[in-house]
Amino acid sequence: MAAEITRVFDLLRYSLENPKQEFISGKINGKWVNYSTAEFCATVDNLSHGLIAKGIGKGGRVAVMSHNRPEWNIADFAANQIGAYQIPLYPTLAEHDIQFILKDAEISIIFIADEDLYKKVKPCVDAVNPAIKIYSFNNIEGVDCWETLIKAGHESTDVNLDDYRSKVAPEDILTLIYTSGTTGTPKGVMLTHHNLVANFVNSAVVMPDGVKKGLSFLPLSHIFERMIIYLYLFNHTAVYYAESMDTIVADIQQVKPNAFSTVPRLLEKVYDKIMEKGKSLRGVKKGIFFWSVALAEKYTIDAGAWYNFKLSIARKLVFKKWQEALGGEIVVIVSGGAALNPRLARIFWAAGMPVFEGYGLTETSPVITVNHFGGTMFGSVGEVIKGVEVKIAQDGEVLTRGHQVMKGYYNRPDLTEEAIDNDGWFHTGDIGELVDGKYLRITDRKKEMFKTAGGKYIAPQMLENKYKESIFIEQIMVLGENKKFPSALIVPNFETLKTWAGRKGIPFTSNEEIIKNEQVLTKYNEVIEAANVGFGKWEQVKRFALLPKEWSIDGGELTPKLSLKRKVITEKNNAVIEKVYKDAENYKAPQ
Repeated sequence: MAAEITRVFDLLRYSLENPKQEFISGKINGKWVNYSTAEFCATVDNLSHGLIAKGIGKGGRVAVMSHNRPEWNIADFAANQIGAYQIPLYPTLAEHDIQFILKDAEISIIFIADEDLYKKVKPCVDAVNPAIKIYSFNNIEGVDCWETLIKAGHESTDVNLDDYRSKVAPEDILTLIYTSGTTGTPKGVMLTHHNLVANFVNSAVVMPDGVKKGLSFLPLSHIFERMIIYLYLFNHTAVYYAESMDTIVADIQQVKPNAFSTVPRLLEKVYDKIMEKGKSLRGVKKGIFFWSVALAEKYTIDAGAWYNFKLSIARKLVFKKWQEALGGEIVVIVSGGAALNPRLARIFWAAGMPVFEGYGLTETSPVITVNHFGGTMFGSVGEVIKGVEVKIAQDGEVLTRGHQVMKGYYNRPDLTEEAIDNDGWFHTGDIGELVDGKYLRITDRKKEMFKTAGGKYIAPQMLENKYKESIFIEQIMVLGENKKFPSALIVPNFETLKTWAGRKGIPFTSNEEIIKNEQVLTKYNEVIEAANVGFGKWEQVKRFALLPKEWSIDGGELTPKLSLKRKVITEKNNAVIEKVYKDAENYKAPQ
């Protein structure tokens, strides 16, 4: 009989019933570090003992600041099985945010990965509370190593961990996750053991048979990837952590995963690179390549025998190579964090690599809806998972309630009251609709919609998602609050632009110079005009500016889940925006 799972750490006992030699593995400094199920669970228990010896118990506060690696999970389970709150810190957090979280969450112990993060955290600890203990996963001279806690825990025999486990209830807080958001001070989301357990159990529909190995590269500090890891363990799927975003291609070839989770932008980059290779082909091969892509764009779940016959040919001649580029053994890809282009979803499904798009927020543990083999609609974020309710408010906002909704915002009952109404409905801040009363479609963020000077409402995400279909656009932000017309800031895909410029005989000396070139500006005008078709005249982008540098988390323009920080981007590019509208002062907006 399988172990009952009511708290997250019950996954360990559950996993010991089906042990693996490679349970959770990570690639660190170019080498794979493997933990068997038995080794992993023993290390977790020893670390729990070590934490107890340092005075950590139920309600204690343990932070982890590290890139993905097995030690992240060990520290997580070691804390949560003794009832302590685990607080993940993004490695890219700014110092003022680190200081705020250390103080607000009243953290006692923090685990960091390496020397770089130690140098980042130490001044923050000194400023907030020098009594906070710092332990490193890597050996750093003059810094306490986490192995000292494990060793001390191993030698401890006077504490029965079952006494601690038995005092942890499903409704107890598992974690405080501070959402950076696109504006404002971080908010500590209180998620319980039950929140996460119910979420991964009811999200298991995305894991079909045959998913034995999962590759992870999205940050564990975000609830999406963390829940996916719990889901892998629930599914008896071995977990492998890529070393970094730069090594994903090599790591995929080594692991040959059956599944991975991703954000749409990464899939877009994979697709763009494949298309660039396709354009370099010649003759019949090029013809077959683009015939296959055109066929894939028409993919539907029930396309019929003739279509499937043609698709089988395309898969043998073209898409098999796409599959091999992702290891050759993909069963499913899970996408979240932002809207997935429906055209891209169809192409990956046609290529034999189904992409299940889902939707949720940190406050909802995170999954609210997800597509799966039993029910998929392209262009939607799927069906509501079991135990969850969704309704659309009169103003179009998506509301949800159920087992997934957070306990509240830590130390902020005022914000909790704003987010969760008296009937238990959590207000997501997203605008959406239910298609066929079943599939949820998200159209925009409520707070990101803006009104032009003409009184017309603009939903920027809908426009941005359409413009990003072009391989020439890496990033884009549509703006125009109280302006005569919408405009856009565009970061070109400079690899694609460089290739195009070479074919046109345009010299590419630097990003700064190429975006001033008249032929380049004309090209981007054509791209925008082509994408404008289908939108109302009032919402079409009329002017744009090209930017030389990609927006990033480190640069402060993106949140850790790669959402645009619109306020930051606007402030940084205020002079550029003003010039766009000044140059168009005589422009008359369409009526």
